[in-house]
Amino acid sequence: MDVPGLPARRAALSLLDAVLRRGETLDQAAHGALRRVRGEADKALARAIASEVLRWKVDLDGLIDSATKKPLPQDAKPRQVLGLMLAQWLRLDTPPHAVIATGLPLLAGGPRRLAHGVFSTLVKREVALPAAPTLPDAARLRWGERANAIAAGLAMPPPLDVTLRNAGETAQWAERLGGLSLMQGHVRLPRGTAVADLPGYTEGAWWVQDLAASLPARLLGPGEGHRVLDLCAAPGGKTLQLAAAGWQVTALDVSKRRLERLRENLARTSLEARIVTANALQWEPDEQFDAVLLDAPCTATGTCRRHPDVLHRIGSGQIEEMAGLQAALLDRAAQWLKPGGRLVYAVCALEREEGEAQMPAVPLAANPIRVGELPAGLSPSPEGWLRTDPGMLGEQGGLDGFFIARFVRNPVGNS
Repeated sequence: MDVPGLPARRAALSLLDAVLRRGETLDQAAHGALRRVRGEADKALARAIASEVLRWKVDLDGLIDSATKKPLPQDAKPRQVLGLMLAQWLRLDTPPHAVIATGLPLLAGGPRRLAHGVFSTLVKREVALPAAPTLPDAARLRWGERANAIAAGLAMPPPLDVTLRNAGETAQWAERLGGLSLMQGHVRLPRGTAVADLPGYTEGAWWVQDLAASLPARLLGPGEGHRVLDLCAAPGGKTLQLAAAGWQVTALDVSKRRLERLRENLARTSLEARIVTANALQWEPDEQFDAVLLDAPCTATGTCRRHPDVLHRIGSGQIEEMAGLQAALLDRAAQWLKPGGRLVYAVCALEREEGEAQMPAVPLAANPIRVGELPAGLSPSPEGWLRTDPGMLGEQGGLDGFFIARFVRNPVGNS
């Protein structure tokens, strides 16, 4: 018979193995790893444990190595189990005796005595983690001078942001939900909030969307009945924004499964959009659009607050592959604009290759982002682009990392 709580720890170990050994995302690994865990609370616990290990892995490994005569191999099971044990004690406030009771059984037939000894030694030393996680070397080097600020933004899991269907009701919903608004149409709530139980969810008054993720659609402004193409639209937060802002939306994505979630949210919010299941590199529209929103596939490193697996999975190969795909999509999207039409390009990635480095090849005129279009505390670059990262707006709870740029297709005959 299992020790109470042991299935959740087994699942957390499976999640870590999937991410660190097979390169899967936490979302991809969750179905298989959590299938034997009963109850939503234990499933959430398994994911929380694995996420904290990934968030603090460099520092946890340092503590483990400080209590062993020689370093354990990076892929050794005792190292991963000790990481789980330390994360529960140091990050989730699990008492040491409970950590030992649910941790050592994960090493059945293995070096339990070693794990027990290392963990007990660190408890006796009363070790602590630093104020902010230490980033893996590759990520730290890629993120350069912003690396320390980004790391500080990862110290705590993010709050819950929602986007309102009716931005004119911001004050009312902020009060009703008990949250903080950082701009019109946005409300921020504490992390751990049960979404489906909140007022307004069932009637579709809002949807969950990180503040940074809501900015690209906002930068297209009111639709006034004009046609917009939301490329790579699923799971659909930006489609909902555009429809609520009065655009006639065509939402295109290659994933039929992910578009089902968009259909559900459209039904819940009573908003409308034309949904197209197609590969954007092969699809051709019947006519051009007044605007195109390209939230391109990317490495998603900007979501490292809620998806700390990206700290360990992403390398130069994935960055190069995504940059090539983004360039191809940008080239096609530019062709689908009417003269005078606007394009917003966005990626939730922190890498320059996926953002700034793409800009010189865009065959459109710049349409610079203005500071008055952004939440207080954010400002565009001198070129009129926007770069956000998890180290920004820290006192208000932070935000995801995005690169956003806006362009316009000059009318025929204009230079």
